[in-house]
Amino acid sequence: MTETRQYGDLATQLVTESRRSTATDTLLKYNDPLVRSIIREQRQLEQMISSTLLASEDPEFDGNNPSLLIYQTAILRNKRCLLAYHSHRTDRLRDMYWAVGGALPHLLSDQDIRGKLSPHEVDFLKQYNSAVMDFRSEFSDELDITASIVQPPKDLHVLVRVIRDCGVIQTELGTIDFKKGQRFMVRRADIEHLIVQGYLEEV
Repeated sequence: MTETRQYGDLATQLVTESRRSTATDTLLKYNDPLVRSIIREQRQLEQMISSTLLASEDPEFDGNNPSLLIYQTAILRNKRCLLAYHSHRTDRLRDMYWAVGGALPHLLSDQDIRGKLSPHEVDFLKQYNSAVMDFRSEFSDELDITASIVQPPKDLHVLVRVIRDCGVIQTELGTIDFKKGQRFMVRRADIEHLIVQGYLEEV
């Protein structure tokens, strides 16, 4: 018994996967086999259009062939689903990038996250980070665009506890060696990125 499948079924699976990712607020592993299958289906549909047009070279053919409309509709739908899937993933990657304060090495060093990304998505993150850093360098003295803006700071200085060792950090008051369990009163602007990345915790 052979499995029957309609055009667009694979693309529907891809969109369903994106919806599941949104519903669970997680980044699922990039579905390379399914994406490749849809691209193969696209090529098959394009070949079917070409062969249908070649078979319809009758001088009396008026161009109205229902199968051509079905093939073209399936191609356009597959394209929309592929674009929606990849747009959804790039949106999530951007959100994850800003959630860690633009610390790309910290993000990519997480093996769980890295294992879910395609090579193209890793390249996207690197290029996005490069663009952000170029933009940031134009006015880094006045504003740090990678700092968290969810809750505006109430004070210039903050008391923090070290959750994970993060080594020696250069601050306005000098260098500080942040070791697990210690507490420090430091200028928020100097360590905001470490709070976002989970190295420090505000007390």
